[in-house]
Amino acid sequence: MITREMYINRLKNMLGIKVIKVVTGLRRVGKTTLFKQFQQELKNSGVAEKNIIYLNLEEMENEALLERHVLHDYIMRIADRNTINYVFLDEIQMVPNFEKLIDSLFVKDFLDIYITGSNAWFLSSELATLLTGRYIEIPILPLSFKEFLSVFTKSKAEIFEDYINFGGMPEVSNILQLNKEQEITPYLTNVYRTILEKDIYKRNKVKLKFDFENIVNFIFDCVGSIVSPNNIAETVTANGNKIDNETVENYLSVLEDSFLLNKVFRYDIRGKKILQTLNKFYVADTGFLLAILGRNAQINRGHLLENIVFIELKRRYKEIYIGKVLQTECDFTCKDDKGFIAYYQVSLTVREQKTLERELLPFSKINNHFPKYLLTLDPEEPTYNGVQQKNIINWLLNN
Repeated sequence: MITREMYINRLKNMLGIKVIKVVTGLRRVGKTTLFKQFQQELKNSGVAEKNIIYLNLEEMENEALLERHVLHDYIMRIADRNTINYVFLDEIQMVPNFEKLIDSLFVKDFLDIYITGSNAWFLSSELATLLTGRYIEIPILPLSFKEFLSVFTKSKAEIFEDYINFGGMPEVSNILQLNKEQEITPYLTNVYRTILEKDIYKRNKVKLKFDFENIVNFIFDCVGSIVSPNNIAETVTANGNKIDNETVENYLSVLEDSFLLNKVFRYDIRGKKILQTLNKFYVADTGFLLAILGRNAQINRGHLLENIVFIELKRRYKEIYIGKVLQTECDFTCKDDKGFIAYYQVSLTVREQKTLERELLPFSKINNHFPKYLLTLDPEEPTYNGVQQKNIINWLLNN
């Protein structure tokens, strides 16, 4: 089991702070494991096991608790009112009107509340309104390359190939350790189907599943490319399935809410404004691309690298945009919570002069002194007029 130190440290830093800790993320990304690891940290620090209340609300044995009054009474009955009790409620969205339950639990001085959810709808305006200023969201992502690397003894280059092809879902690393590579695609396909059935079809009005999955395939195939609901609708309609822009927009929103897809807006660097059209999309984990589209799909390798860089940037920055500067485009413009900005270009290799010039061009049009990085698979790491070229593997391992 890989210890998710980054997230455990975040939870440890919040001990004693009276807020609800909301852990969000894709199904099977490791939320339950994180809770178990953090509970062990609590025990190691002296917290008695009886003061840790953990319930996975998707488990059959907890089905009787899926009514907010019943669950509230159960927690009140077993909690020790003379000390702090750490309450972990996994997949809280299983409880109808759970926000009223959480609001009631939160005001109890002897309860410290931790909840998880596998889709964004449970952080809807209702919850946000009722619990304004009372919760902090902690998004959990698939394994970083550093985490993924930690359990293997092969060379970094070999492991990085596995990471590109199979992604960073925690169970994938376990399957690879067992030398059962052939089981990865069935596993990821199963996770994908579970997301569709439990987080999308069950909670959203998807009338035509065939059309919906066609759009998923289209978006997966266009990862890293600029797309719009209009050209998606036109392409799907041209293939014999008529669909309108509004339906496409709704489907894309549903995919984002399930944490399967990330929409990235373009940002006019010189005009300093967010552009609402012609966005890009990145999948939550590259393993889904090859699992769903098929091992023989002609997936652009450069876009796979770009997707991996995007996921890592999500760990490191608060805001990520596609940077538009005059008639050129910078792959990523990033801002952290202190307002620090950095620019990134991603390329397989820049050993050909023409390619190098193309990748450096957007940087030359950015008139400021914030850091600029060119990430490639080349081992060389030179600097060009302030632009730092970095080997992607080294960059991923450098926090």
